[in-house]
Amino acid sequence: MSEVMTDFGISETLKVLGIKEKNSGASTGSHWFATRGEEIHSYSPVNGELIATVHSATEAEYEAVILKATEAFKVWRKVPAPKRGEIVRQMGEELRKYKNELGKLVSYEMGKSYQEGLGEVQEMIDICDFAVGLSRQLHGLTMHSERPNHRMYEQYHPLGIVGIISAFNFPVAVWSWNSMLAWICGDVCIWKPSEKTPLCAIACQNIITDVLKKNDVPEGVSCVIIGDRNIGEMMSHDKRVPLVSATGSTRMGKAVGKAVGERLGRSLLELGGNNAIIISEHADLEMAMLAVIFGAVGTAGQRCTTTRRLIIHESIYESVKAKLKAAYSHLRIGNPLDQNNHVGPLIDKHAVSLYENALKEAEKEGGKVLVAGGVLSGEGYESGCYVKPAIIEAKNHFKIVQEETFAPILYIMSYKTIEEAIELQNGVVQGLSSAIMTLNMREAERFLSVEGSDCGIANVNIGTSGAEIGGAFGGEKETGGGRESGSDAWKAYMRRQTNTINYGNQLPLAQGIKFDI
Repeated sequence: MSEVMTDFGISETLKVLGIKEKNSGASTGSHWFATRGEEIHSYSPVNGELIATVHSATEAEYEAVILKATEAFKVWRKVPAPKRGEIVRQMGEELRKYKNELGKLVSYEMGKSYQEGLGEVQEMIDICDFAVGLSRQLHGLTMHSERPNHRMYEQYHPLGIVGIISAFNFPVAVWSWNSMLAWICGDVCIWKPSEKTPLCAIACQNIITDVLKKNDVPEGVSCVIIGDRNIGEMMSHDKRVPLVSATGSTRMGKAVGKAVGERLGRSLLELGGNNAIIISEHADLEMAMLAVIFGAVGTAGQRCTTTRRLIIHESIYESVKAKLKAAYSHLRIGNPLDQNNHVGPLIDKHAVSLYENALKEAEKEGGKVLVAGGVLSGEGYESGCYVKPAIIEAKNHFKIVQEETFAPILYIMSYKTIEEAIELQNGVVQGLSSAIMTLNMREAERFLSVEGSDCGIANVNIGTSGAEIGGAFGGEKETGGGRESGSDAWKAYMRRQTNTINYGNQLPLAQGIKFDI
């Protein structure tokens, strides 16, 4: 391994998390396969250095994992839900032990700041805590029957195998949102992580291995299979996987949704966002600035909830522009493990190309540069993945503004009335997160009303990013419609069954139908 990785204790972190120079790409729990697929090289966007290599899984190894998961489900579904919850609680304790190391790996392999890496692991811990309580509350409703001496109720049963396809930008949290809930529901999980961040997945599996062993959890309850898009395609077409939860681009989600839909399976899609903040003339501007700047540049603009559009009331437009320009001049860009820096790198050079192309397209369509972007080079920027956050005055109808670019580019525009602002906010095909900054109660309530934001997340006086695990997370339109994490998102991982019990000595038919023999 490269000596560069000794910076910020990375070498020791890899050792603690069980990451080797060459790693297997498939596991059913404590067992790792000797995978024979092509090598996946994980390079850090922080410094461009090779971190480690993973042998990807083949179709035969995918099949072996599926068979093991199928066997495991027959056992796991019969474990009482509160006992499954206790196992998840223990996983949360292991994550607490390794929070710093896993947060550091997330930062180093993905490029987000160390603080954001720690925050992502904290989300995992939080969802474990949430799932423990939920394991005693997987309840349905009881209904009154129209027939005498009858009882009606509904109950929820596990589905079976849950396929989890996660994206690079949240390389560990998205897995936990799905798996912890699926496990307490009685499902087994097969995780196909992004091939851009495979080491984070290996680390997660290693962290929970002792818990699986200690509790005699069968092999196949927690599976990881690393590979390219072919693995995801196999999973999407596989009738033995009743639910596929996929997080990523809208293009990917449409492919998954089509494949799963053709076999009438279930898909839970968490796709792109083109999120906007409306800044009213009644806003607390100091609060608004912090929300906008973190929303726009956090994770270098690579969150699905990143603030990409800013809709500002015309009376304060020039003032907000000046504040933004001044604030951006203080942003520090560099190694995300250095806590003095605000902005880390993009994930790879392909992402950099998309960023550069978006800047060109915005200007070509008539956008006016307020804060210039550009790729950074020189000492500390050797990976070629560091870019400057940019701000462009644009129109909402610009083709490039209508698209989601995973980079720190903020498009700003003005509005006259709250009706116009909401129309601009809703005027994109994505519908994930939205926010309004205002101290005016009528504006806030209108934004949250049926004629307000059409997004799955609508906030008042906070930004578009940084959702808590207690709420259902997801969006509408081309964001996919799926919901993960809190509230009653657990129902997606179960099948609902309605039960009617006749405890009398007569057999009356529903709707008063007479049928005499």
